[in-house]
Amino acid sequence: MAGRPDLILASASPRRLALLNQIGIEPEHLVPAHVDETPEKGELPRKLAQRLADLKALTAQHKASIAGFGTNTMVLAADTVVAVGRRILPKAETMEEASDCLRLLSGRAHRVYTGVTLITPSGARRHRLVETRIRFKRLSSKEMEAYLASAEWRDKAGGYAIQGIAGAFVVKLVGSYSAVVGLPLHETTQLLAGEGYPVHFNWLNQSSLSGV
Repeated sequence: MAGRPDLILASASPRRLALLNQIGIEPEHLVPAHVDETPEKGELPRKLAQRLADLKALTAQHKASIAGFGTNTMVLAADTVVAVGRRILPKAETMEEASDCLRLLSGRAHRVYTGVTLITPSGARRHRLVETRIRFKRLSSKEMEAYLASAEWRDKAGGYAIQGIAGAFVVKLVGSYSAVVGLPLHETTQLLAGEGYPVHFNWLNQSSLSGV
């Protein structure tokens, strides 16, 4: 695979890395991109998700350039926003924030927007925005107290991680489960393959190793 671009994942999230590994992709570099995630005045949730994905990708690209990674790279970034209507829920940092999120989500539907940005070796930017609709069960006081005590909500958009305890709260999901976790695998695969990244190379290797 001579000439294959290095893949930079603009994240330190173990969830996003695990999702990439799930489809046989191992990024050459992990470059966390810490950006200001404060919504702009009047900004809609879907616009915020895409803007932050763009900003993270550009930030990681800049950091990679300073580090001397070279120009034959692809930068992949994603951001997830949880919203009830036009209201954007925070990444819960305190128990009070997490409690507010749970009360708002209990017994009702909400949307999760995940923006994905890929910067190609030529500097072009490719985008995908995935919308997933989720409904939570009506949570009892006991369930809320137990969940808050778990501290699993910390630094999670909307105060929950669907792949954790809060998965038991979900009564309906329409859209992409992996997008809610942090990276929509179908759309990410399309973006990478569309730019010539050998997404299927490891699949072929795994097939030969397993004797299939």
